[in-house]
Amino acid sequence: MTDHVPDPHAAGVANFAYEMGVLKRLRRAGWWQAGVRDPESVAEHSLRVAQLAALIAAEEGADPARAAYLGLWHDSQETRITDLPHSARRYIGEKADNETITRDQVVYLPDAAAKTVTEAVVEYEARETLEARCAKDADKLECLLQALEYRAAGYQHVQKWIDSSRVGLTTSFASRVADAALAGSTMTWHDQAQS
Repeated sequence: MTDHVPDPHAAGVANFAYEMGVLKRLRRAGWWQAGVRDPESVAEHSLRVAQLAALIAAEEGADPARAAYLGLWHDSQETRITDLPHSARRYIGEKADNETITRDQVVYLPDAAAKTVTEAVVEYEARETLEARCAKDADKLECLLQALEYRAAGYQHVQKWIDSSRVGLTTSFASRVADAALAGSTMTWHDQAQS
């Protein structure tokens, strides 16, 4: 039997995929402060952010695929620094920026793979493109929707997440979706499916 030496680029992607798998187990920590015992994972949050980013972008005249891609990577750095609640940030000191963390994460990826992830994070963080603004709004909107879902489940201390998320929206369509969510029910989709 001969020893098989794996392709270093393929090994880099496999190892990066294992690191990204941490996001499936990493809980969104801020919700613990609102009494949510088992909040959603960062990966669960990121999926709906990517979905919302595509929808917002389509309505805003941006590229839905690009906006979704930016949303997909927006919290990938949390494998290294976890999901820190906003109340903890003033005690942590100088936090590494997401671009630096991403560059460290992708160092063993093949060039094209590393470039696509790095460029997505840089674009998202700069908020200079409409796609990046749509993805950021998707992040805020997802938090607002999640807070409404937790409130509907009986968690009472989520209003500050609702308020700060709503205020942070910059696109017209995301704002309209937020207003509709605030005026509606988390179960309207279910009631419509039954009729």
